[in-house]
Amino acid sequence: MLAALAIPAFAALLIVLAGAWPNLRETTTLVAALALAGAVAALIAGFDAGSAAPLVLAQLLPGFSLTLRAEPIGLIFAGVASGLWILNSLYSIGYMRAEHARNQTRYYACFALALSATMAIALAGNLATLFVAYEALTLVTYPLVVHWQTEGAIAGARRYLAYLLATSLVPFLAALVWTWGVAGTLDFVPGGILDGKLDDGLLALLLGLYAYGVGKAALMPLHGWLPAAMVAPTPVSALLHAVAVVKAGVFTLLKIAVYIFGIETIGRGVGDWLVWVAAGSVIAASLIALSKDDLKARLAYSTVAQLALVTLAVAIGHPLAIAAGVLQLVMHAWGKITLFFGAGAIQIATHKKKLSEIGGIGRRMPLLIIAILLGTLSVAGLPPFGGLWAKALLGDGAAARGLDWVSAMLLVSSLLTLSYLLPIVLKACFGQPTEGSHHHAPVPPGMLAATLVTAAGTLALFFAAPAIIDFLAPVLAPVSGRAASLEAALHHQAAWAELGLVGLIFAAAALFRHSPLPRWGERLGGLLAWPGLLLAGAGTLAEQVLAAVARPVAGLIGSIARTLTIGGAGDGVLWTLALLAVILIVSFG
Repeated sequence: MLAALAIPAFAALLIVLAGAWPNLRETTTLVAALALAGAVAALIAGFDAGSAAPLVLAQLLPGFSLTLRAEPIGLIFAGVASGLWILNSLYSIGYMRAEHARNQTRYYACFALALSATMAIALAGNLATLFVAYEALTLVTYPLVVHWQTEGAIAGARRYLAYLLATSLVPFLAALVWTWGVAGTLDFVPGGILDGKLDDGLLALLLGLYAYGVGKAALMPLHGWLPAAMVAPTPVSALLHAVAVVKAGVFTLLKIAVYIFGIETIGRGVGDWLVWVAAGSVIAASLIALSKDDLKARLAYSTVAQLALVTLAVAIGHPLAIAAGVLQLVMHAWGKITLFFGAGAIQIATHKKKLSEIGGIGRRMPLLIIAILLGTLSVAGLPPFGGLWAKALLGDGAAARGLDWVSAMLLVSSLLTLSYLLPIVLKACFGQPTEGSHHHAPVPPGMLAATLVTAAGTLALFFAAPAIIDFLAPVLAPVSGRAASLEAALHHQAAWAELGLVGLIFAAAALFRHSPLPRWGERLGGLLAWPGLLLAGAGTLAEQVLAAVARPVAGLIGSIARTLTIGGAGDGVLWTLALLAVILIVSFG
């Protein structure tokens, strides 16, 4: 376990020493990322819940020690963070070189230190250790947020620091001391340490201190630091949203729910008030995201909404909901990092940062736009992408607690997610080019490769989800059986959804014939879908069949397009509804 903390920390020192040699510095970063992923993979492969022993680093006070201990939720978080560090490092090299950024040595060193702090959070054996690592992560990420050192960057970084330090040093620390006082320990114990120590009213108050004390979870209204931190370089935004910071926040809430309160304790009504707060945050943040023209601001509010689903899972207090929360942590990480990578690549290639400016760029970067589409569908929770598992289990957990309205809220959340993310794809493919949009540089290969890998990961995780759920069995025993019955239903649903997506690809291919876009959409249909592969093998006849099947759908969509002024303020809504109707009818009809 110690190696997981030591590898990135030692790498930070080597990066500083290699600062005068950029190639060596970047090689060191990549090697360290690979080594950390290997160390975490070894921990996961060798994990045995029955023999996992704690590693005491320091005894500060009686009953108050810095301790590491492997457990399923922490190992999953460590696996996500270490795996994505590899891809973020590859992306960072292309991004920082393309931007001719200054202070790159500091950037890579602080990134490595952030991963070391993240590993300490993931492997913390008690709440005291987690708190210390949590604070360290705030401090070492501050130089990353302020990296550009402009007035806006300085203001955003100060807000970032103020929010996170104020929440952790007042409500979080108060909750920690209160817990220690009533329980006599801060150890993470399956089933919790607070049952019988306080009445339910006081437990609800204590849960509130944790919910808002863990400011990195960005629960509204204490979310303002997250949009403010978007002044950072795009790879740092990806770190904040997908690899470490926000994920460390919701991970902390999951650990507190499972090992401090106990799932059953929260489930008897202690977290009912938080269910409404979290659900309100999901909807409110989604509506705000709809109003944002800046791509990174839109994605930031998307994160506030999507991570509120993890807080919702904690508040529901059921094993299925907790499993959904863990899966949401994983699936959102891969989906959201894809979207941030895409936004950063658009910025590098076109110098465009706003939705209103990216009209027509899809014809010049089709692979990137496809990756953004895959990330969008996963974050929205549509099959066959990993995000579907989290939404399905969360609805099941809520239903088991008698909270049937949560499933309706999840549907509204998915619709809103599509409404604020799909316009990025639609604008890029069908929008009118803006002034100066013909100036276009190629996306650096490392950036594009990292984006395509994370996009593919959103699909692969749909099939990996049952294994993740089985890994959680030692702390969430009832979940594995439900996962087995749910798996067949979701795979059946995914098969129909794949056909629906194929239909959309074919319709788009026919539409492209009558637009200035090249015919990469037709080729995409042949490459991505098995019916496309069969038809593509028939040559010219295949194209004729494809056009005949797709023309009616394309005509309908084309009529909507002619009704709209593509590129206007309202184009996203109708395009979203048109595409969404096809997906939903075929997927769930």
